[in-house]
Amino acid sequence: MDDPYKALGLTKSASQDEIKKAYRKIAKTDHPDLNPDPAAAERFKAASAAYDLLKDPDQRARFDAGEIDATGQERAQQRYYRDFAERGDNPYRQYSSAGYGDFSDVFDDLFGGRAGGGMGGNTSGGFEGFRRSGAGQGFDMRGQDMRFDLDVDFMTAAKGGSTRIVLPGGDALEVQIPEGAEDGQTIRLRGKGGPGYGKGAAGDAYLTLHVSPHPDWRRDGNDVTTTLPITIDEAVLGGKVEVPTLDGAVSMNLPRGASSGQKLRLKGKGIKGGNQYVELKVVLPPQVDDELAEFMRKWREDHAYDARGRKGG
Repeated sequence: MDDPYKALGLTKSASQDEIKKAYRKIAKTDHPDLNPDPAAAERFKAASAAYDLLKDPDQRARFDAGEIDATGQERAQQRYYRDFAERGDNPYRQYSSAGYGDFSDVFDDLFGGRAGGGMGGNTSGGFEGFRRSGAGQGFDMRGQDMRFDLDVDFMTAAKGGSTRIVLPGGDALEVQIPEGAEDGQTIRLRGKGGPGYGKGAAGDAYLTLHVSPHPDWRRDGNDVTTTLPITIDEAVLGGKVEVPTLDGAVSMNLPRGASSGQKLRLKGKGIKGGNQYVELKVVLPPQVDDELAEFMRKWREDHAYDARGRKGG
């Protein structure tokens, strides 16, 4: 992914709200759980990486300024070393005319030729994090940023909570999952990345969340939908029924003459004040006895109707 805006079908002038809407649109059509096409999976993967980069205004500004690339990695800042070498108060300035050119060449010698291209790999600290710690005493450098994937269950993402993880170094950490966390969202853990060098600060750890689907709930932004089975007499007569919500069961008025597929709204019962939609499903009794069958036969004689909407002619 070279252009995150293109991956979302946008241009650099897009607002933060347009970026979020574009990602949601792609997720609805190309998420692997919804679309088995491998090409759709690749589009979703690219869109997720793009959204991860652009949803943070500060990170987006750094990308637009050319400070980081489309993966969030630091770009090589060659002028940084040249400017450093040319400062009048720089004690190393005397060496800038002794065959080195600029200080990127010095870092080439020290770090195996990597100065021109940054740290590489899964990092974003880069050589911009270097600073002189005294003549002949080496350098300080910020530690590498590290990226991980974290599986989160549906309810924890919806309601918020915490989960315990163990970082590669063996440190156990309790991670707070914010209420309404979305699939593909990234959580930043300051100072939990790679250790710094010299006096450099530790890098950050970034956790990309992967929200597991739930057998009983479907999510669209902050709105959720669940299916409620109802009996044939409840469908005909209506009345009060008990409905599960994210925060526990509530009583809901069922209208008379309800049909399968009909949706009822519970305002504010979704995620972070969103709505919950209850999709009705009429379920016949396990066994149709003679009494019910005879009743329906008599009822049909005078009340038959066309449920499939067939037209004559």
